[in-house]
Amino acid sequence: MTTDLHGPLSAYAERLHATIGDRHHVASPLGAWLLLAVTAATTGAGQATDSDPATGPDPAAEGLASALGTDLASAATVAHALLDAPHPLVTSATALWLRTRHLVDEPAGWRAALPATTEVGTFPDQAGLDAWAREHTDGLIETFPLKVSPDVVFALASALATRISWTEPFDVADARVLGPDSSWTDLRQVLRSPGHGHRGAIVATERSGDVIVHVARAQASEGAGLVVLSVAAERHVPAADVLATAYRLSAGAADGAQPAGRRSLFDLPLGETPLWTLREERVRTRARDGREERHQAVLPCWSARSDHDLTAESLGFPAAATTLSRALDQPVQGFEARQVAMARYGRYGFEAAAVTGMFGTVSLPPEGVARTAELRFGHPYAVVAVATDSRADGTSGPWHGVPVFSAWVSEPDDLPDAERCGR
Repeated sequence: MTTDLHGPLSAYAERLHATIGDRHHVASPLGAWLLLAVTAATTGAGQATDSDPATGPDPAAEGLASALGTDLASAATVAHALLDAPHPLVTSATALWLRTRHLVDEPAGWRAALPATTEVGTFPDQAGLDAWAREHTDGLIETFPLKVSPDVVFALASALATRISWTEPFDVADARVLGPDSSWTDLRQVLRSPGHGHRGAIVATERSGDVIVHVARAQASEGAGLVVLSVAAERHVPAADVLATAYRLSAGAADGAQPAGRRSLFDLPLGETPLWTLREERVRTRARDGREERHQAVLPCWSARSDHDLTAESLGFPAAATTLSRALDQPVQGFEARQVAMARYGRYGFEAAAVTGMFGTVSLPPEGVARTAELRFGHPYAVVAVATDSRADGTSGPWHGVPVFSAWVSEPDDLPDAERCGR
């Protein structure tokens, strides 16, 4: 499972982070990818193909498969595996909501094809969507990323959240240990990795040159855990390259494997570089060749809250909206897709959450010109009160349309004091 997903997800993450740029942010590429994969499931348990022999290639299916980085059947299988067997340290949820009238005669098959844990129901109001976001992120995300309007036909959402404690908490150090060239001269204290329980390395990479890597771990029962990698390159390396490198290095992190390209400290010169300080001392060691390598990391605490637009074609949501509208037999003319995410990294642990949402919408009226008339009843006028009496069967009762009261207003009153407050 890890091998099958890691490549496609890494490629998707690179595209997502490229649309965000190098501003401070946090995102969940997995949260967005899962929505696309759930969409793939609605096409018939993932059995849809990228083309139909009778009609030729399907651009929407091809676009969805391209964004997912795999065929629709494989993506649907991954979605089922992740969502129906949730991780002990990662809360996950997905939901598909439709307007009430669209649930009455649903096409056969699409509901059964969804992961068993995917919530299906009628479209909630904004308060309901916000409550769903809070519930499935343990309160870390307070509001849903999209705003409800009458034009929304369906909504698809995912939520991911984690709150972990490090197996070994960090120590604390004076921020000056970050070095004289640090960008964060206003910091007072930073984190220092403890003597055990954390891992570090200097790794030679093709894309980012030499990078430094720190790994902190949280452990749950029966081998389930979470590791958080921090990867830094020299200042001139673009953020996109460092992020892509971090994804590549994360491939073996869950197994504790040493990354390919790991450099021996005895192959590096002593002294200062922009990324590390290397010193040597005489110690007692059990290393077989008498040469022991130690890595210690210093890094700041950090937090981020981000809001991301997911409408770029490369992220797959245009194709997903078209594909899902076909599966649900609910034509749409537009879509919206956004993700909100947050994270905090500190001495004792890490927490993060993301909610991703997609709306399928009907078209808005064409743009035109509006005139507004303010009607001023500034002289005597008539008033008629007319009864209405409509019945549920479409007929009208005897009172319907009967004027009940009428008046001529020529001596108006001023607004009472009790009614002056408010609008």
